[in-house]
Amino acid sequence: MKDLVQQLERAFWRHLPKNVATQVLTGDQKPVSFDGVTFATVESADKAVFDGYRPALIMVDETHHVAEEGTFKRLLDACEQLPQFGVTATPWRGDHFDISTHFGEPSYKMGIAEGMAKGYLAQVDYQVFVDNINWEAVREASKEGYTLKELNSKLFLPQRDEAILEMLWEAWSRTVQPRAILFCRTIKHAETIADLLARYSNSWSNATCLHTAMGKRERELALSAFRSGRIPILTAVDILNEGVDVPDVNIIGFLRVTHSRRIFVQQLGRGLRIKEGLKERVHVLDFVTDIRRLAAIVNFRRELEVARAPIETLMLDSAARISFSDENVGGIMEAWLKDAANVETAMDEAKLQFPEVS
Repeated sequence: MKDLVQQLERAFWRHLPKNVATQVLTGDQKPVSFDGVTFATVESADKAVFDGYRPALIMVDETHHVAEEGTFKRLLDACEQLPQFGVTATPWRGDHFDISTHFGEPSYKMGIAEGMAKGYLAQVDYQVFVDNINWEAVREASKEGYTLKELNSKLFLPQRDEAILEMLWEAWSRTVQPRAILFCRTIKHAETIADLLARYSNSWSNATCLHTAMGKRERELALSAFRSGRIPILTAVDILNEGVDVPDVNIIGFLRVTHSRRIFVQQLGRGLRIKEGLKERVHVLDFVTDIRRLAAIVNFRRELEVARAPIETLMLDSAARISFSDENVGGIMEAWLKDAANVETAMDEAKLQFPEVS
């Protein structure tokens, strides 16, 4: 995307010597020279290579977009004799294609939990709202052996939007200079929530829904107003998953569920940027409606405990926290999801058998 190319060029300026030229190559911008570092959309880079250009080194940002076929694959195959490497925070693909088949095994890896423990990412105050659990379904699950699809349809009762707004207001009221992104189920749901927010409080009167049906200029203006603080809250579905760099975001709300680990991590990542002196922590409000999301959260909590182990004796106040609105549910989920990683990545048809719960 053109916006991300320009953003990446600006981000690199402070890392490059002043005598190294940079330029952008997109459908709208054609540099007079390829000296130094060229930042390009994949389509424009593919055309330049087709016309004979050969760079000395190729870096692919958001490498999870490299698939078994497609423009990235064609471009990289055409330059297979040249050094290539990729970077991504989310190496998983929905089609299960393994990007290491092209790039090889990762030369460096760092998980979110480790990044928090080392101070590269904002600490997380993660609240899981599980007040909508159907306890009869919990008891039945240990006897029936439901599939994931059946379990999700029976386990969770609908959350009221009004209750969600109350929880959000509580987090908003105790956050310094709050700025929030709420991820919703559909565009219609995102529009509804933005409207409810605007009517709930004067502080949210400019709450805005950002979606793909908006024109590019309209989206750019809304994002600019959000970055400057004129818009306090954005509601969206998937449009903010990648490349939107707003370190001020200190509240993330999940009003939807996704079965994709990549999308979950991308959306969580919108709040993980640190802003020195102004933001060290992000508040996450997760209104869970899926057993796989609970598995992802249980996994996340376990990873945080492992990553934090070396500094646990210090009892740092800044340590990340994951809490359930009902800690009884948290304990039960820990017992239920012994192999949470397998549940998190399981298909709808997978049949699960859980231990009996009194």
